[in-house]
Amino acid sequence: MARNKRIAIVARNTQETQIRLSLDIDGKGNAQIKTGLPFLDHMLKSLAKHGLFDLKVTAKGDLEVDIHHTNEDVGIVLGQAFAKALGRKEGIRRFGFFSVPMDEALVRASLDISGRPSLIILKGKGVKFSRLETYSFHDASEFLRAFTQHAGINLIVEVENGEDSHHIIEAMFKALAKALDMATAKDPRVKGIPSIKGAL
Repeated sequence: MARNKRIAIVARNTQETQIRLSLDIDGKGNAQIKTGLPFLDHMLKSLAKHGLFDLKVTAKGDLEVDIHHTNEDVGIVLGQAFAKALGRKEGIRRFGFFSVPMDEALVRASLDISGRPSLIILKGKGVKFSRLETYSFHDASEFLRAFTQHAGINLIVEVENGEDSHHIIEAMFKALAKALDMATAKDPRVKGIPSIKGAL
């Protein structure tokens, strides 16, 4: 990895999945994604586009069983790539938040690159979920859980409104992208690691 470049390449090979991923945090939003899960490909392209990350993912998994292993393991590898690319997290803003409306859906993402991973998803009382044949809100939640655990991110997602699962999930990924862009951005006023503990 070149000096001062926030780039990571991560591979994961198990009996269930074979994944290779490259990430450039300071990219332009370019994406080449092939996971075998078209909806997840669409979400990862959106994540890269709106977070201005350059992202390449190739994955082969046991989709004859179901999508769980591939979906989760791509989340694991993406989280590992963010953690690796950020290194000691010197000079970053650390916190990010963004609200995304998509048609009837409204989703907020708030995050802290704290090194203490957790995921909380809050759903408004009026939120409904339409059926998706190939991907579900549960699948998106499991992806985010794997991502946050391995990225060391505390993420709270608030689904305030929505009825179309496609719109809700896409708003989740877009809100995450914008919040990540904010939190990973370098702030010239931040000297060293953004914590009074001196470590994240």
